[in-house]
Amino acid sequence: MKILLNPAYFPDIATFSVIAQNEICWEVQDNFQKQTYRNRAYVCNDRGRHILSIPIQHVSNKQGRLNKDVKLDNTYEWQRQHWRTLKTAYRTSPFFEFYEDEIAPLYEKQYEYLLDYNLLTIETICDCLQMDMPTEKTVTYDVSREGFLDGRFLVNPKGKLNFDQEEYNQVFSDRNEFSGNTSVLDLLFNEGTNALSYLKNQKISFLNA
Repeated sequence: MKILLNPAYFPDIATFSVIAQNEICWEVQDNFQKQTYRNRAYVCNDRGRHILSIPIQHVSNKQGRLNKDVKLDNTYEWQRQHWRTLKTAYRTSPFFEFYEDEIAPLYEKQYEYLLDYNLLTIETICDCLQMDMPTEKTVTYDVSREGFLDGRFLVNPKGKLNFDQEEYNQVFSDRNEFSGNTSVLDLLFNEGTNALSYLKNQKISFLNA
């Protein structure tokens, strides 16, 4: 059965484990919601867990707006800030230099729409992992979509996810405890060529919870 997922900004490891193990259909017809992984991701630096948040353009219309209509607010130098944070956090990781040229272009060119940018971050990770990028997208919005397993809740950071994640060695593991379910970037820079096997081996029983 195909899994229905929201495109997130460099999705977390639980979400990318789902992508690596299943056929995916992207939910692109839903309304935008604040404080979700649509425009934020968590990475690890020397102080522990750190959030990367993409600013979006706000509108005066109080009614809901479609996620696909949300525009990035490029009046802030958020791309420069995010890339600087990633370099500081992961430049000593085993695989940062190996993937740096793949990731850097996402922070060098300005993009207009959040949804398009998120899909591009996912496609970039798929390229790094040498796996196919899912291309199927919804054409209408349904609260309950027959024939699909609903994984759209994964874009919401609220609530505890029952994800029994296997630990791996993180850059600052000598001073911080393991930080679970961070952005897939953390896994990529630390595990590199082993990342795809890692994702395929994770238990994703939370989908059936």
